[in-house]
Amino acid sequence: MKNKKSIFPNIVTTLNILSGFMALALASDGHYVFSAYFIFIAAIFDLLDGIVARLLKTSSDYGVQLDSLSDTISFGAAPALLMYNVALKEYGVLGILISSLLLIFGILRLARFNTQIESLVVKSDFKGLPIPLSALTVASFILMFPEKGVPTEPLNLLVIPLIVVLSLLMVSNIPYSAFPKLKMATIKENPVMLLFILYSFAVLYFTRNYGLFIVFITLIIFGILKYFYLKITGSKEEEIDFEN
Repeated sequence: MKNKKSIFPNIVTTLNILSGFMALALASDGHYVFSAYFIFIAAIFDLLDGIVARLLKTSSDYGVQLDSLSDTISFGAAPALLMYNVALKEYGVLGILISSLLLIFGILRLARFNTQIESLVVKSDFKGLPIPLSALTVASFILMFPEKGVPTEPLNLLVIPLIVVLSLLMVSNIPYSAFPKLKMATIKENPVMLLFILYSFAVLYFTRNYGLFIVFITLIIFGILKYFYLKITGSKEEEIDFEN
């Protein structure tokens, strides 16, 4: 029965793959804003497959591998091609190499995840920026330019540094763990989470097109600051369970 039930989260993961392919196709055809939207849609399916698996109390190594393969398409190849077509095509081979970093380092991050995961439960100090967060940061950057999705001056100067930083963070030792399950008890125990939720709503309300990008950048910077704070103070982060 467990094997039969596992087909449902795998179907959701397949929808992630389809969304990733749609993002690739739209980026190839010059529909950059819609491509960014489909990266977000893929991220929703990536979140839902874990929720469905928990609801049905089913998990499998097959599902974990399928999830990683889908992430390679939706959050590695799609944002890499999107950034290449949007801003780096004029640089020729150099543009290909730079944009490919999102795919290459994303795959390296996923490979490390697959070798470190144990029975679908990992520690909160799992290393590296999650590839979905990297992809969503790229997609939110494109959505700052809602007409065509092409970065305008002077923000176009952020393209290469953004790609390089996101790529390096994915293979770094900085912990970007999964968030605890969002429950009232969790929020009460962790007021920082509540503050971040309120901050995110405020940013999205007041900054419009820039809001999502600011929120994701804040998450990334918070992870870096937390890492160095723990290093300096010698503190250790408590372990939490995470279902992939």
